[in-house]
Amino acid sequence: MNVEYSRPAGEVGDEVGVGTPDPDLAKVFEDEAVRVVEAGDAQGVPLRVIGALAFHHHCPEFGFMQAKFNRVYTDIDFAGYGKQDRAIRALFASLGYEEDAEVNAFHAEGGRLIFNNPANRIHADVFMDRLDFCHTIPWKGRLEVDSPTIPLAELLLEKMQIVQINEKDIIDTIMLLREHEIAADDEDHINSARVAKLCADEWGLWRTTTMNLDKVREYLPHL
Repeated sequence: MNVEYSRPAGEVGDEVGVGTPDPDLAKVFEDEAVRVVEAGDAQGVPLRVIGALAFHHHCPEFGFMQAKFNRVYTDIDFAGYGKQDRAIRALFASLGYEEDAEVNAFHAEGGRLIFNNPANRIHADVFMDRLDFCHTIPWKGRLEVDSPTIPLAELLLEKMQIVQINEKDIIDTIMLLREHEIAADDEDHINSARVAKLCADEWGLWRTTTMNLDKVREYLPHL
């Protein structure tokens, strides 16, 4: 099986590296992600976790697969709404984060904010309105559906949109599909109607998703 992927710097998924998993350090990242989400909800600023931490949260039974493959967290990625740009900046400042003003100015057109917390040395990225890499996965009006992560349908498509998918993304996908049933709603299900709509709206996303699901199936004997 030929699965390899060189991910551009900063793309969702960079929050996980390879090393010796430290349960205590992992809990620091998990607790911090929840702290940010809860603080945002209290201020009417919905932020939701994306990336490997989101998969780990939603897969209590099969999350062990990340540790099995020596995954370690290095930062936290969030989804937010672009219309709340100023409120998001203020929220992170109130939580002890420092804004990377120069980088944020550079990424202003791309809808991404970057923050660093000198106290706990955690780096956080906030992606506004959409994930826009190989394909576009929008979440406008969807962040209130689930917490502390984006909805499961978008979580699945976060991985399925990668043109050159790698092993750790396949592992996260398998975790999610083993943990949750597919149904036409968001009640702890992978919403098939949402997945179908986004794939119907963009042929390229449909094509990449179906190809990646084939790769997931091919990978199963390697577990």
